[in-house]
Amino acid sequence: MFRRTTKLEQQLAEANRRLKAAAAALAPKHKGGEVEEFHAAHAEVLRLERALAESRNEPYAVPCDFPVNWDVGAPLPFLLCNDYRAFLTFYVREPDPNWDGTYVKVVDPASTEAVSLCLVTFKNCASAKLGHPNDEAQHGHPLAGRGLRGYTAQIVKNSPWLKEVAKTNSVHPGDRPEMWTSLNHYVFWFHDSTFECLAKSYEVEVSSETMPELLRRVQDKILE
Repeated sequence: MFRRTTKLEQQLAEANRRLKAAAAALAPKHKGGEVEEFHAAHAEVLRLERALAESRNEPYAVPCDFPVNWDVGAPLPFLLCNDYRAFLTFYVREPDPNWDGTYVKVVDPASTEAVSLCLVTFKNCASAKLGHPNDEAQHGHPLAGRGLRGYTAQIVKNSPWLKEVAKTNSVHPGDRPEMWTSLNHYVFWFHDSTFECLAKSYEVEVSSETMPELLRRVQDKILE
């Protein structure tokens, strides 16, 4: 195991050097293939970060295969939950064909204009939270350097949070250990915040409506 870990550390160091060179190559005038090389180098770094963390039995983040892309600049997520379900809403990414980089679109969640919104319902949710860090502080998160990929949805393997919750509840006379092993630790990396929850599964709904309308629907769902 020690020999495998050492080899992975060496491979990761080499992959990071490749990524650094690929990032530097993006600055001057492109000759062709620079963007593709950067993405390939980044993917290799993430793969090796996860492999190294797994070999050490440490927590690491893997892709969630989430079907919706949120707005990178202003997803404006809302979290509502009860004892067994969590409801997460956010703005869906909508490319602006007229955007030329000279202006910024301001998003107002109180707007009466219908837009593309996403509602994610997390089932059998044991715990959920929405808050820090934002994208500028993600490098301080425990998953940084362990497969973290910003602006995506991921699942945390070897989750300390899940282990902590399971251990706390183990003193309950009716505790069932299999309940906790069936849960996933989900994490969504937003622009100004991070969402995390422990749940068994989720359902995704994309709609065209205002945020106040969607939040009212969520309120009704909570009371069902």
